[in-house]
Amino acid sequence: MQTLDDTDRAILRLLRADGRMSNADLAEAVGLSASACLRRVRLLEHRGIIRGYTALIEEAAPRDLVVVIVQITLDRQTDDHLKRFEEAVRRCAEVRECYLMTGIADYLLRVEARDAADYERIHKEALSRMPGVARIQSSFAIRTVIRGTA
Repeated sequence: MQTLDDTDRAILRLLRADGRMSNADLAEAVGLSASACLRRVRLLEHRGIIRGYTALIEEAAPRDLVVVIVQITLDRQTDDHLKRFEEAVRRCAEVRECYLMTGIADYLLRVEARDAADYERIHKEALSRMPGVARIQSSFAIRTVIRGTA
């Protein structure tokens, strides 16, 4: 476990909220000189704590998409089966998020579809054909309450 001090945690919190924040503004917010702040950020990047920066893109208006939360249970949980499933799920463009889980289901996916018929296609042509899938349980989201950026 890599040790972070209060300044590191403050830098990470601010960059989560605004990854485009200038180094000068970041330094001022955490009480460091610009050069000391930049060294801290570069060290966090080098240590792999900051793995990258990204832009969040709204691909379609929320009303134009159906969000489906999908629980996948595999027939076996060996390293090979998990790896093969994860490789397949990465190739499915409609899967926006995928988590390996504890509990009843092995994976939790967030899938975006145009409508119920489009999700049926995704279910039939992609999800059910992924290696090792034993059970699929799908729940349609009614409304987004919180969608984080951090």
